[in-house]
Amino acid sequence: MFDGRWRDTVDRGTGPVGRRLQQVGISADVLTATGLISAGATAVSVATGHFLLALAFLILTGLHDLLDGPVAKASGTSSVRGAFFDSVTDRVADALILGGIAWYLVSTHPGHLVLLPFAILGVTSLVSYQRAKAESLGISAKGGLMERAERMILLGIGFLSASFLVPVLWVMLVLTSATAVGRFVKVWRLAEAPPTATARRVRRTRTGARTTSWGTSRATGRTTATSASRWRARRRGELSSRSGRTWRARQARAGTRQRAGRRHG
Repeated sequence: MFDGRWRDTVDRGTGPVGRRLQQVGISADVLTATGLISAGATAVSVATGHFLLALAFLILTGLHDLLDGPVAKASGTSSVRGAFFDSVTDRVADALILGGIAWYLVSTHPGHLVLLPFAILGVTSLVSYQRAKAESLGISAKGGLMERAERMILLGIGFLSASFLVPVLWVMLVLTSATAVGRFVKVWRLAEAPPTATARRVRRTRTGARTTSWGTSRATGRTTATSASRWRARRRGELSSRSGRTWRARQARAGTRQRAGRRHG
């Protein structure tokens, strides 16, 4: 929800900050890596029951995640590698923080309540996988009630007091599950388009390069024949081009000289 509705507004606000950080020599990869370190500090703090300290480290983790993209744009270093690194560290940070919460629950809430953070982590991973898989198929799967920014904000509310934590975790589980169901339904409906509409997928990387992939129709099981038809059209164009006409004229003149030589012989 945050990524879809307020992304442009946030980008306008963080753009100048990203340019300033780039000018002082801070790179996007450094921000991503240090954000992972602060996520580890958040996990240790919440595991030991220091909730306000965990809240401070959580805010620091969110700031790193918020600013690494603007710094990459300002420095012109946006790349597929950077996007991959950022995505992987986000998943590791989620696992660390929820693992720290599970450690705290083991110490203070005996019973099966410790499974709650792991359930949230499982559904969160499903939401991320749905988006990644859908985008690899050329389908947008953004949006939902509980994306990463919303999860960070809700966790921050839970870190305000130990009495808030468990109710907040239940709310996160319900809303994240609703997000997973909503994304599945969205992709399922978009995937009902005719096979010819999704056979050709154009992918744009963060560097602006474009590649085209040719898929196989799931309904017919036949490989798309567009490439073969293009080759035939290109072949016909070559034969009808100026060089093709010149070649045929030369062959005709050579044949005429051969026939003339036979007559004189």
